[in-house]
Order: sequence, then structure tokens, then C-alpha cells
Amino acid sequence: MLKVGDKLPQFEGTNQDGETVNSEKLIGKKLVIFFYPQANTPTCTVEACNLSDNYSQLEKAGFQLLGISGDTIKKQKNFHSKFAFPYDLIADESHEVLEKFGVWQEKKTFGKTYMGIVRTTFIFDENGVCTRVIEKVTSKTAAEQILEG
Repeated sequence: MLKVGDKLPQFEGTNQDGETVNSEKLIGKKLVIFFYPQANTPTCTVEACNLSDNYSQLEKAGFQLLGISGDTIKKQKNFHSKFAFPYDLIADESHEVLEKFGVWQEKKTFGKTYMGIVRTTFIFDENGVCTRVIEKVTSKTAAEQILEG
């Protein structure tokens, strides 16, 4: 998994509107990238809505936000439209971006082992250097966790 001091990996992703988002264009402003397992599921919705509800505070603190999951563009579009998120959601069906950040990992639930996304938030400075990794994301207070750093 990416750690503090690492550079923002170079990637291109497709957002909910089918537009390409290039990581190089995200440098110059503080950046929050949050990875979530699946659009429109209860915990992911609570996290994404918490970030949306506190978006103006995050913006005032100088942050831009980007959410990424392995969902399809259509699922991201539905999720984005349903809650009118003020930030982009990237559809990473190939898991290329997930793997660059190291959040596509083996997970265990009820004795079953499978590959999935580990809910993680990465914070980068204006130069694209990782300054914080939040591995124990609390969905209800995700924005507070970012702002307290």
C-alpha cells in the first residue's frame, strides 16, 4: 500500500460522466483520494455523503476530492446523480488504479477469502507527495478525520 512520503502514482481514470481524469492535472492543490468498496452500499453511501456534506469545509482547507471504486461508469453515474456529489467518482473496473495505490487486497468475511477494495483515504500535498494515509476510515466522520490532520 502507498505510504507517507510516496509520490502520487500516475494514472488516468474515467469519471461518472465518461470524462478522463489524469493524476498529473491534480497536482498544485491538496488532494484527498478516497477508495470505497462499492457505490450505493450503506457504508460507502454514509462515507461519500459525509464528505459531500462537509465539502465546503474541505474546500476551505484547500482540498480537492476524488472518490474511486471498481464500479462501472454507469454505477458511478447513478451514485453521483442520486446524491449530487460535488466531486468526481472514478470507475476503475480494471483495478489498475486500485493496484497502484495498493488497496486491492485479499479480504476475509465470514470465513471466506476474496479480493476486494480496502476502504482507505490518501492525502497528498500540492506537490503530489502523500502526507497521510487513513486506513481506519470512520464513514460517519470521514471529513473530520481528514480535517484533523
